[in-house]
Amino acid sequence: MNRFFAPLLLGAALVMPLAAQAQEQGRTQPRIMVAGEGEAAVAPDMAILTLAVMQEADTAREALDANNEAMAAVLAAMKEAGIEPRDLQTAGLQINPRYVYPQNGGGEPRITGYQVSNTLTVRVRDLASLGQIIDRSVTLGVNQGGGISFTNDDPSAALTEARKRAVADAVDRARTLAEAAGVELGSIIEMSESAQVPPPMPLGAKAFRMEAQADAVPVEAGENTYRVQVNVTFEIGR
Repeated sequence: MNRFFAPLLLGAALVMPLAAQAQEQGRTQPRIMVAGEGEAAVAPDMAILTLAVMQEADTAREALDANNEAMAAVLAAMKEAGIEPRDLQTAGLQINPRYVYPQNGGGEPRITGYQVSNTLTVRVRDLASLGQIIDRSVTLGVNQGGGISFTNDDPSAALTEARKRAVADAVDRARTLAEAAGVELGSIIEMSESAQVPPPMPLGAKAFRMEAQADAVPVEAGENTYRVQVNVTFEIGR
């Protein structure tokens, strides 16, 4: 053999296995993709209240002064009930004119007064005092809007338990599919998750006014259920 062709033949021998290996790697590895779900329930340890004070008067100044007085009383009551300043936050302040429109459709609308609304967000960490706080706030001037949601200051333990259950559910489903297909379940290729936080539970101002006549507003916190979904991809063993 010509000594000049020997390196060329050796190079071709090396290229062919590499090309076959690249083609083999380009093929999609057989996989099993499943979704697992897990949930964990825990009693809430904190409530978030949205309280609004609305006052009306002939002038904006008078409406604002009346609103300030009522809201100051509400804030003082919150602090007396043990609410820390870090758990009190002004969520909105609105000053709006009140109009009267001509009945015949002609002419310009006329301002007859002003309306001032001040909204306060309160985090209540002692749920045992929640009913009394709502009742007290309505007595002192809360008369517009309102909402309540129960949450957990630190839901990490519940979410961790939900994650474990979701992964176990995914593995169990994958094993069932692999057994039914007569294949061997391989290693996990990739995994992702999505968590679902419990939505707020609304409580309107009408409910505040109706229940405020009692010694304390009856409130039931129930449980918060944290849900986690995981998407897991497994190899199919050979």
